[in-house]
Amino acid sequence: MQSAYRPNHSTETALLRVRNDLLCILDERKAAILVLLDLSAAFNTIDQTIMLTRLRDRFGITATCLAWFESYLVNRSQRIQMHGRISAERPVVFGFPQGSVLGPLMFICYTAPLGDKRSPIC
Repeated sequence: MQSAYRPNHSTETALLRVRNDLLCILDERKAAILVLLDLSAAFNTIDQTIMLTRLRDRFGITATCLAWFESYLVNRSQRIQMHGRISAERPVVFGFPQGSVLGPLMFICYTAPLGDKRSPIC
C-alpha cells in the first residue's frame, strides 16, 4: 500500500485510498480504526544491524551483495561546520545516508514486517 516513490501515486492518492477504505467499512456497519504515524525522521532511526539481518533473512540477500549493503551502511561518520568551525568526526550508527536513492526502498524493506499480521516485528 506504499504510495511514496511510486509512479502515479501521491499524498492525494493515499488519502483517497484511506477515505475509500473507511467508507466501505462503515457501509458494511463494521468498526474502523485509523492509526497515523509521523515518519518524518524515520530514515534516521533505522538500526543498521537489524536492516542487514532483514536483507539476509527476509529477502535472501547474501554474500557479495550483502557485503555491499554492509559497506554502504556501516562505518560511516559525520561532522558539521558552523560559523567557520568544524566539529569532531562522530560515528553514524543509525539511519541511511541522507539523500540516498536507496533510502526509500531500504525503508520499505526495513518496515516490511509491519505488514505481517501473524509475525512479530523483529
